[in-house]
Amino acid sequence: MPPTPTTLAPAWRISEGQTPYPDALAQMQARIAAIHDGTGREEIWLVEHPPTYTAGTSATPAGLVDPRFPVFAAGRGGQWTYHGPGQRTAYVMLDLARPHGTVPARDIRAFVHGLEEWLIRALWRFNVRGERRAGRIGIWVAEPGRGEAKIAALGVRVTRWVSWHGVALNVEPELSHFGGIVPCGIAEHGVTSLAALGLPVTMAEADAALMASWPEVFG
Repeated sequence: MPPTPTTLAPAWRISEGQTPYPDALAQMQARIAAIHDGTGREEIWLVEHPPTYTAGTSATPAGLVDPRFPVFAAGRGGQWTYHGPGQRTAYVMLDLARPHGTVPARDIRAFVHGLEEWLIRALWRFNVRGERRAGRIGIWVAEPGRGEAKIAALGVRVTRWVSWHGVALNVEPELSHFGGIVPCGIAEHGVTSLAALGLPVTMAEADAALMASWPEVFG
């Protein structure tokens, strides 16, 4: 039988420039509807946004400290997140009703674990040890003399077993922009980036690491 859109390997798409957040939401919604209907292919979409604060379903007003940038309700899980230039946001739109590599079908916990593992493996390509922390969302690194800081965020939504939203990796964003929120509701730890760790990684190099690590987790 010839392949159908939903049985093909996920397509990769990289958007140039900065994608306004409402445009991203609209495009994701159209894509996941097509995936669910069997007319659209799964996709990993790599974007950068203009400076933006987004509120997940668990966000509280206290988490928005300084609304210096546009604020949008994301509809994903989690609390407050910053998106902006120098950060690679990867929107992962998969049919979770079927398995993907190490991730079994209809297992959201395993899917989230897989996204974490994907980020950890991508970071390791730059000799950065990214780690999970119990009770804390995201991927963390130890900074000498400064404790732990988050280098990547996760926030997903699953609609009729199709995933959307995804992950955000800090390549070289302006870290002061995170000061307008309590990132993911965690005030006692900061944020960092590959650049802040002394690694002059380009966005193209970060994309290459993400694409190379994907099949190691998701097949």
